[in-house]
Amino acid sequence: MYKIMALDIGTKRIGIALSDFLLMLANGHSYIPRVPENIAIDTINKIAKENHVEKIVIGVPINMDGTKGTQAQDCIDFSQKLRDYDIIYEDERLTSDTAEENLRERKIDFRKDKGLVDIESARLILEQYLARGNK
Repeated sequence: MYKIMALDIGTKRIGIALSDFLLMLANGHSYIPRVPENIAIDTINKIAKENHVEKIVIGVPINMDGTKGTQAQDCIDFSQKLRDYDIIYEDERLTSDTAEENLRERKIDFRKDKGLVDIESARLILEQYLARGNK
């Protein structure tokens, strides 16, 4: 049995979400600083090992016209350093907006802690992936 991890990779922080062992539910886990990058990679590897992760879903911000911009390429480049896992790329267009709306609906004030948005974005990326029956 294993879990799937999702990452919302930003320039400052990385949001992390994990599935359950049944691969049905997406749960927000935490966020970590993006830099220094080697520490971020080590932290992701540690969380993944502790949670029996075999696959990592990477949110890639595809442009509205379907092209990949510099931020999308940055996410792909970062993910290539996670060599021990199956890497899956998931279109994450508009997840930050949806994440903010979800937090507002739950009356969670994220203005002082933007990491909460990153966690929720990672959860949405994973939820979207799992909803398509990808396991």
